Amino acid sequence: MRRQVGTCRRCFNVTANEECSICRDTRRDTRSLCVLERAQDIVVVERTQEFHGRYHVLGGALSPIQGIGPGQLRFAELKARVVDEEITELIVATNPSVEGDTTALYIARELKPLGVKVTRLAMGLPVGGDLDYADELTLGRALVGRSEM
Repeated sequence: MRRQVGTCRRCFNVTANEECSICRDTRRDTRSLCVLERAQDIVVVERTQEFHGRYHVLGGALSPIQGIGPGQLRFAELKARVVDEEITELIVATNPSVEGDTTALYIARELKPLGVKVTRLAMGLPVGGDLDYADELTLGRALVGRSEM
């Protein structure tokens, strides 16, 4: 199995082919990229049936403490895709952690000058949750990220 399974040459998803099925799907929006830390996260986003673009797997998140800088992740490939594929929007779907936030800020700083719209997943309260059980950070992010009704 190890010899048959590799990574997609375009998005770095797990695949047995040169390109994964998502990258080969002509019905996908080719101008929108969802940037993820891990290939496993693609399955989670796909289950929502709300995103119809393509993906880019970084292979982790920036973590200076662990010695993970931009050179250890697939930022150069992301930047090349933005230019080559004429991407108009990057949806940064890194984890809501210090490392994920740092990675998101780095992406925005590096790629916004290329004219691409960089957005981050909204964060806040889970559906069906009570305010009584929300921690301060989650509730604070929900307040900051509120949207007009």
